[in-house]
Amino acid sequence: MNPGPTAGAGLRADDRTPPPAGDERPSGRPSGRDRYLDLLRSIALVRVVVYHLFGWAWLTILFPSMGVMFALAGSLMARSLSRPALGVIRGRLRRLLPPMWLFGAVMLTMMFAAGWNPLKDPDHGGVWGVVELFDYVVPIGAPPFPWQLGSKSGLLEETWAVQAAGVLWYLRAYLWFVIASPLLLWAFRRAPWATVLAPLALTAVVGTGLVPIPGETGNAVSDFGVYGACWVLGFAHHDGVLARIPRYLAVSVSALVMAFGLWWASGHLGPDGWDLNDIPLAQACWSFGFVVILLQYSPSWQELPGRLRRWDPLVTLSNNRAVTIYLWHNLLIMATVPIIDLAYDLPFLQSDGAVAALDSSYNILMFLLVWPLIGLMIVGAGWAEDLAAKRRPRLWPDGRSKGGTRRLAR
Repeated sequence: MNPGPTAGAGLRADDRTPPPAGDERPSGRPSGRDRYLDLLRSIALVRVVVYHLFGWAWLTILFPSMGVMFALAGSLMARSLSRPALGVIRGRLRRLLPPMWLFGAVMLTMMFAAGWNPLKDPDHGGVWGVVELFDYVVPIGAPPFPWQLGSKSGLLEETWAVQAAGVLWYLRAYLWFVIASPLLLWAFRRAPWATVLAPLALTAVVGTGLVPIPGETGNAVSDFGVYGACWVLGFAHHDGVLARIPRYLAVSVSALVMAFGLWWASGHLGPDGWDLNDIPLAQACWSFGFVVILLQYSPSWQELPGRLRRWDPLVTLSNNRAVTIYLWHNLLIMATVPIIDLAYDLPFLQSDGAVAALDSSYNILMFLLVWPLIGLMIVGAGWAEDLAAKRRPRLWPDGRSKGGTRRLAR
């Protein structure tokens, strides 16, 4: 029997997320949506799933999903802050928390049923570990979970809670970016380049260990530095600041920053080699330059062009269910293991050759199976995103009417 996911199913810093999809209206694809940005969000989500399944380090260089996603969220936040800040923050939290509550309720039920007692967890400080459970309600910090749970002979490996609940770090990071956005936007519109570059300077100090900050506080500060520049670049995209920079200059400077990031990574390789998630300064620099180039070339599509149009329903669906896909995907990756293991008991797959074929294709089978499971979760849990947005719940919001035609945006 195959032991299940390998290192690829582990949770890494860069991909512990994607943000909420943005400000959709109740029916169809809303007018005013930038389909180029929607496409980037969909690509980032797919890349996150593939990375967590296969663990290929080069994917962090090919497409730095987290930096892209924070930039897109920053752009949407800048657009929303044309309204009173307090109402915008409250609205963002309202859209984020109900899907998290549903996921947290399932995770806590599974962890308690498996025998986890936060009072006795050595990693969460007894009574303080119980207090930290509040982060499952409002993620001021990263919600707690046990690092080992269950047994090696169980349906899921002992680190299943880490891999499944570990994605909730993102909600803490997103919450603090949202809360800080009114001040960040105010600072950006008065000193744009200082505000953009300040998070990179913070990463150079904290993310390199020059000034160590222990514990969850250190993780939060490091994440804010690594992805803060990308969030502020979203402001720059929304305000048109990037568009006013000559493209050759923006691309040239970005290439230099990215080259520095790779140079730094080459001398600070982590346990997984060139995986930028383990190298904060390299991640910050590479993501920064990558995002600048993507947003400089932003074509601002109102419709997906040419052959990309065939993917329009899936792009719409993934944007409408971005939080659901992100929250549940790692748990669903692990859920493929006991399902595939059933094949080893089939009578016609008992030969050595058949077992070897299953072993060699295990990760491919996981990849093929996880997408139907994600589809089932969209149907079963996606309604929480609609309730959070004060919409009528929809099973499969891909922008098409029941007859298969595109529903007109209002």
